Order: sequence, then structure tokens, then C-alpha cells
Amino acid sequence: MKAQLLSWFNYLRTVEYYRRMKINLLVIGKSHKGFLTEGEAEYTKRLKKYVQFEKIEIPDLKNARKLSKEEIKKEEGKLILAKLNSNGLVVLLDDKGKDYTSMQFSKWLQDSMNRGYKHITFVVGGAYGFSDEVYQKANQKMSLSKMTFSHQMIRLFFTEQVYRAFTILNNEPYHHE
Repeated sequence: MKAQLLSWFNYLRTVEYYRRMKINLLVIGKSHKGFLTEGEAEYTKRLKKYVQFEKIEIPDLKNARKLSKEEIKKEEGKLILAKLNSNGLVVLLDDKGKDYTSMQFSKWLQDSMNRGYKHITFVVGGAYGFSDEVYQKANQKMSLSKMTFSHQMIRLFFTEQVYRAFTILNNEPYHHE
């Protein structure tokens, strides 16, 4: 009985430790696909058990059709930079970033928390990627796949991976090796 209480106490302490962490997913534009937003909502709801998680949507640029690709990246970059937490870790979800397995990603999250980060912002860029200024501000680039996915799909995939990482960290039966 004493061992069970100690195990339960350690679990509660770990959950409280995670809940102090804030994870933001910063994205450009809204998703208009119901099945994707439903999936995002489901994993966001599940994440509340572990961590403060918020998706922050930056509105699409007005009159973007009149701008060049570089101008779009620069304008979106200004909007992204304005939303970043100056004290937190900034990770760009970028096809040129480092690849992780789900297990490696969960370890990366744990290591980030152990290093004292209380706030991590993951950023999904617009259709043309990130401006040079956003790349300079970022602490790291992370790739979800070598394949190309729509920005709307990445939101769902990434939110599920964050949920998966926390179930791994808590030894819960969601992820299978």
C-alpha cells in the first residue's frame, strides 16, 4: 500500500511539473477542413491532462495575391515575431529541420523541461516558409517528415505527436514500439 501511495504521489508531482509548462502552436491562417479541426480539438482536449497547450492562429495576409513570395514571407514573419514569447524556446516546424521519432521527440520534450524551459512555441510557417528574421529568432528547426503535407494537416499531426509524447513520458498505453 505504501509503495502504491508513493507511486501515486510521484505521478501527481510529475503531472504538476508538466502542467507548469506552456506549449504554443503558432500557425498562419485558419483551417477550413472540419475533419482536421475536429481532430485538433480532440488532441488539444486530451493534452489538458498534461500541459497547457494553445494553438494561436495568425490571420492570413490581406491582398496576398498582390505580393511576391518574399514579401509574403517577410510580412508573415513580422506577425510571427510579434507573437513569440521572448523567454521561451522557439522551434520552427520546417522540412529542413531535424527528424525525430516519437520516442526521441518525447525525450526532447522532457530534456527541454529539465533545462528549465517553461514555454515552448512551435511555429508552422505559411505556404512559402519562414522569413530570414524568423529563422534567426528560432532556437531550433524540427521536421515532422520528409514528405510534404498541407499546413492544415501539420497542425493535426503535430498536436497528436505532442499528445503521444506525453503519454510516452507517463508510461501510458497509447504508443507502441
